[in-house]
Formats: sequence, structure tokens, C-alpha cells
Amino acid sequence: MVENLTSPTPLHHTRPEFRKRVTTFFTSHRTLFTVLWIIAFSSVFVWQNNFVDQFSIFRKLDRMREMPKLRPVVFNLTDFGGVGDGVSLNTEAFERAVFAISKLGKKGGGQLNVPAGKWLTAPFNLTSHMTLFLAEGAVILGIDDEKYWPLMPPLPSYGCGREHPGPRYGSLIHGQNLRDIVITGHNGTINGQGQAWWKKYRRKLLNYTRGPLVQIMWSSDILISNITLRDSPFWTLHPYDCKNITIRDMTILAPISEAPNTDGIDPDSCEDMLIEDSYISVGDDAIAIKSGWDQYGISYGRPSKNIHIRNLVVRSMVSAGISIGSEMSGGVSNVTVENVLIWDSRRAVRIKTAAGRGGYVKDITYRNLTFENVRVGIVIKTDYNEHPNGDFDPKAVPVLQDISYTCIHGEGVRVPVRIHGSSDIPVRNVTFRDMSVGITYKKKHIFQCAYVEGRVIGSVYPAPCENLDLYDEHEQLVTKSAFQNASDIDYDF
Repeated sequence: MVENLTSPTPLHHTRPEFRKRVTTFFTSHRTLFTVLWIIAFSSVFVWQNNFVDQFSIFRKLDRMREMPKLRPVVFNLTDFGGVGDGVSLNTEAFERAVFAISKLGKKGGGQLNVPAGKWLTAPFNLTSHMTLFLAEGAVILGIDDEKYWPLMPPLPSYGCGREHPGPRYGSLIHGQNLRDIVITGHNGTINGQGQAWWKKYRRKLLNYTRGPLVQIMWSSDILISNITLRDSPFWTLHPYDCKNITIRDMTILAPISEAPNTDGIDPDSCEDMLIEDSYISVGDDAIAIKSGWDQYGISYGRPSKNIHIRNLVVRSMVSAGISIGSEMSGGVSNVTVENVLIWDSRRAVRIKTAAGRGGYVKDITYRNLTFENVRVGIVIKTDYNEHPNGDFDPKAVPVLQDISYTCIHGEGVRVPVRIHGSSDIPVRNVTFRDMSVGITYKKKHIFQCAYVEGRVIGSVYPAPCENLDLYDEHEQLVTKSAFQNASDIDYDF
């Protein structure tokens, strides 16, 4: 016989007493438990809302990455009389198609397919809830006769055309006050045929500022992807005072010389923007973040903020790979540039401004950048003295602060760093960490500074200028700089 080592008697006698105690405890503490439960639930609710508010930019970026919904109605440009022979003018076909889609907004909008072929057109406008889809082999050609290009008022944050006083030419593909716009395809092309424009500009035969290739203004919820933009008359892709913009998987091209001012992408007073996974090689800045020009930009007061640029290969033999400014009078903040290769370029990353701009450039993060055959790697310039007219206020000086450069590498760079602050426009709180750039110029002062305050953390090559505090890898101060106003800028090389 196996003996039962666990006797039921004690448990049998204690069970009623245990139940009584539990019942009494819960009865007497019911109110307390209710209050604690309400507090806990409310705390979670408040925490969730605070968490969402704190990281709203990431939520917005996730939304921007969503694929666009399919439109319920799809048209073909040939349905409206389009002829893709490269000779026939298709402006009316585009306009009729856009008008048809404009009637479908409450039903989810419509898609316009542009099939393979060469579709010559004058400028036309988009509408809300529209997808413009360029098939493989489709080329939208901008007519190169300026008489077909409408004149528009100057941008309110510029006060005049960028090249001439008064009006400016509109863009080939244009939109204003729109919502839910998609321009995409199977790598079809929008070609501005800018050669005639560039030639006339150099010969000073134009009376108005050239127009961009694609310009969307005062709009939101924009996706531009999987197409090629090339040979713009002026800036290539210009979102102006827009929100929630995604630009991805793009190829943007113009000749690297003799194609003046053909910037790749110019976010201008834009908010919540993602640019990623693209190749840009143009005749000016690959990307230039802007927010208005001098007194007009100060008055308009729309900053560019919350912009994320990543996973790009860019080239600019004339200007810079990634620029901020020089028109930044409405302010630029919270910009991250990461995982970018800048090759065969005059400058890699640049911030440019001047007295009279006002505004600010702050909270800028550069991370994981590679420079290959670049004349000057990192540039901050505070004397970029181009002004719309003589009415600017020279006492309106910009604020430059909180700028970091982390994991910067490369080879074939002549001057790795040139930060040119001034007594009126000092550069504050600049950080360098993990930098190793192979240089081609062997003289001293290849890390140039003037009126800059900041720090170097850990190993940085080449040796930093004496204006910066030195910290070890654990961010412990090693040497405090006593020369923050020293200047060793040398523009001779």
C-alpha cells in the first residue's frame, strides 16, 4: 500500500476560512481597487497620447510610406485624343483627362495612364485625387517654346522671380491647393527639353525666371515615385508650402555642366517630407532645402521642417550634393540626412546663408555619409550675398545651431571641412563624431573654421581645427578650446 504523503484534513479545515478572508478583503477594498483600476487605465491612455504626440513625425513618415490606393476609374491619354508621336501637341488631351478626373473626387478620384510613346505638351495642371501613371517607354515632352508657358505671380516668400523681377514662368506639370496626388509609373520619363532654355538664359534672352519641371504648391498627401525626371528648364522638382510628401525610387538627370540651376529636388517651406532610394545627377544642387528669400521669406514665415533624406546617390559638379539655403528665411529645422553617397561633386553637404536672410537652421543631423572625389566635403557659408533687391535688412541675421556630423567617410577630398561663421553669424553647437576622410591636399588648414563653437568626439581625421572642444569616446572633455573666434578660412584652395 502506498502511503498518501499529503493529508487532506488541514486543507479541508482551512478552505472556508480562506474564502471568508478573500471575500472580506475584496469587499472592504472594492472602492480602492476601482480607483486604482481607473488611475491605471487613465495613465495608459495619457501615456499613449503623449507617446504618439512625441513621435508623431515617425507616424507621419509611416503613413507616407503606404502604397497609394488604386483609383476606381482609369483613363488612357489616347481616350482624349492623345498622340504619342513626339510631334503632335497633346495639351488639350491632358487637360480633358484632368477635367474628367476632377469630377470623380467623391468617388476616390481617377488614374491617367500615359502609354509608351513621346507625348509633346505645353504646361498643364493636375487635380486632387489623381494618379498620373507613366508606363515603361512613356515620355512626356515639354514644348521648348516659351510662348506656350504661362506666366505666374512671384512666389510670396520670394517677392520676385528668382532670376528676374516680376512674374515667372509656370512649371510643365503644375498643381495648387490639391490633396492626394500621385505621380508614378514603370520608370516613364518627364523631359523638360531644357537645352533651349539654358541657351537663352546664358545669352540673356529671357525676360522672366525659367519654370520648374514639376511644381506643386499649397498641397498635401503627395507621392512621387518610380519615374525619371530630366532636363528641366530650371529647378526640377519643386514642392512649395506642402505637407506630407514622399519622393522615392526616382532618377533625376541633367547635364553636370551648362545646365544652370537645374536643382534636383527643392523642398520649399515644406513639412513632413521623406526623400529616399533615388539617384540624382544634375547641373546644380541635387537637393536644396529652402524657405523663402530675405524680407519676403521672413514675412511669409513658413519653415521647412521634419524632412528625412536617406539612401541616395547624388552628384553635383557645379554646386553641392545636399544643400540647405541659401533662401532659408522662414527657417529650416529637424532635418536628417543619412546613408548618402556624394561623388564627383564640387561640394558634398552645404549650409549657405547671409546677413539679411533672418530665419534659422537648427537641429540638422548628417549621418553615414560617403564622399568620393569631392572638392570640399562639409561647408557652412554665411556670406552668400544674393538678394532679391536692396530692401533687405542687413541686421536680420540667421541663427545656425545644433548641427551634427556622424560617421563621415570618403576619399579623394581636397578640403574635408570649411565652416565659415562670422562675428554676426556664429555657428553654435556643431558636433563631429567618427570621421575619416582621405585627402588629396597636403597643406595645413584642411579642416577650416571661423567663429564656430562645438565639439569633436573620439577619432576624427584629418585633425580638427582648434575652435572645437575635444572629447574622448566616452564623451569626457579632454581639451577645452580657447579659440572659438579664430579664423583659418582659405578660399585659395
